[in-house]
Amino acid sequence: MSDIIHLLPDSVANQIAAGEVIQRPASVIKELVENAVDAGATTIHVIVVDAGRTSIQVIDDGKGMSETDARLSFERHATSKIRQADDLFALHTMGFRGEALASIAAVAQVELLTRRAEDEIGTCLRIAASKVISQEPASCPVGSTFKVENLFYNVPARRKFLKSNTTELSNILQAFERIVLVYPDIHFILHHNGAELQNLKPSSLRQRISDVYGRQFSQELLPVEVQTTLCSISGFVGKPESARKKSGHDFFFVNGRYMRHPYFHKAVISAYDRMIPEGMQVPYFLYIEVNPSEVDVNIHPTKTEIKFENEQAIWQVLTATVRDALGRFCEVPAIDFDTQGKPDIPVFDPSREAITAPRVNYNPDYNPFRSHSESHQDVVPSNWEQLYDIATTPREEDQSLFPASEGNLSPLTSHPSPLNTDLSTLHYQYKGRYIMTAVKSGLMVIDQHRADVRIRYERYMEQLEHHTATSQQVLFPETVQFSPAESVLMEKMLPSLAAIGFDLSDLGGHTYAINGVPAGIEGLNPVTLLQQILSDSDSATDMSHSSLLAPPSSKILASRLAQSVAIPYGQVLSNDEMEQLVNELFACDNVNYTPGGKAILAILPQADIDRLLDGKG
Repeated sequence: MSDIIHLLPDSVANQIAAGEVIQRPASVIKELVENAVDAGATTIHVIVVDAGRTSIQVIDDGKGMSETDARLSFERHATSKIRQADDLFALHTMGFRGEALASIAAVAQVELLTRRAEDEIGTCLRIAASKVISQEPASCPVGSTFKVENLFYNVPARRKFLKSNTTELSNILQAFERIVLVYPDIHFILHHNGAELQNLKPSSLRQRISDVYGRQFSQELLPVEVQTTLCSISGFVGKPESARKKSGHDFFFVNGRYMRHPYFHKAVISAYDRMIPEGMQVPYFLYIEVNPSEVDVNIHPTKTEIKFENEQAIWQVLTATVRDALGRFCEVPAIDFDTQGKPDIPVFDPSREAITAPRVNYNPDYNPFRSHSESHQDVVPSNWEQLYDIATTPREEDQSLFPASEGNLSPLTSHPSPLNTDLSTLHYQYKGRYIMTAVKSGLMVIDQHRADVRIRYERYMEQLEHHTATSQQVLFPETVQFSPAESVLMEKMLPSLAAIGFDLSDLGGHTYAINGVPAGIEGLNPVTLLQQILSDSDSATDMSHSSLLAPPSSKILASRLAQSVAIPYGQVLSNDEMEQLVNELFACDNVNYTPGGKAILAILPQADIDRLLDGKG
């Protein structure tokens, strides 16, 4: 029997490794930009075409490579970062595995132009599917230029499952942001389809955050700084009022490397205990410096999972640091000595005429126990018979306390609801949250907020479908600034926003002016509303639709507007308002559930009520 175990060819092994290292175009940019940082580049230019499907180009002014190093860099496990196993615990570079370039070359067509400062001429190397096509001398500037074309061209299954250009570009921006936030001293430029998305010049860390996410966002951050023998923590955390349902701006960096760490995330959120509503998130940018020998970054090829030797102790330091920053912000008041424009406070002057106190006039002879000679008048009206008619007629508020049952002879209950003959026209509001009404089978309980969400959701969906929404122009337009990733989503949702009543104009620099809002949302902050809509769109799982008016975007938009405008809990409703709400609810296509799948109503059967009152429950 012949042997069955054999070595895989390098091309096959590289494609298998590429499945872990290169997952999408954003992975290519991450690996190439990190290599440029390790090469000592001061300017890194990223050019993307069709969200990375067609072309990805990374240009840096680093130290470049020799002809031999350029060829060897595409071999698997070839790296200049480490030489022995002990170096894994003393890492000061972004890359070290030696798999990135080999994985990229296995699934794409790659061209490399590189030259060192001491060389007169550079090298041009072309590789496709792990095969060297050509290598020849070329004239090029100092540094390296990687051009990756037709990603996954030889792996059709992987290319087929790439998301839409909007989604892939959003992932590219996220990967780009995770690097630029670590190196504010490097000049980063990002172009997509000929348009400049980012041009981040060297600056301080706070200015870099402001350049990426906007000046208004950076104003909601508090500085954090602590030095201990275990670790050092620096960066910024958000103020309590910056909390959002989905922040999307929570970053941990360990020794200059981005990481995901749910355990440390809980440490930060726990410091905001009783400061923000439950389920809300706050932005933070925290940079942790520890001894490289006390962490293990060789957990996953993406290097976003890191193990700590003293995880519990760092958790305590992190929580105390964030609480200290919040304490200094909340408890130390700012003293403003600028009195320009302030009202003048009069100073006491004893030479001026004293102000007399007000005088109170009263009758000293008044005696409430003194008898009056006046005779009591007859207070019984002449039309006393009408009082009997009024007393025998039940009041509307009394009937609302006890919803009419089937046997009630009240004339108000003799007219059933035009939508459902089982519904009573009298309702009772319980704790400003639920509407209780009698039906033939028992007692119906309706959640007033969820009912209004369903009603408004279907109304907004109809407006989006038929473009019948009206816009209310604002007297003073407001401006809202988004991050580049949010701007990509905004461009996708602009037609849907316009169809529902938003009037937005692009001011450039990822900034929009809000000229009009949908009618009926008066009193709401349109800036906050747009941020919530984008947050919901970003967290949606079905973002692969390329159509600008794709159903998921419309549903997200209508659902967020409905939740924002719907009747809040605690609002007192009259019987007529409750009657209108119930009638509109039963005119909806879906009566039982909100767009989010939450129950709107429940019915307590009459048999269960009788059992409870008879003591058999």
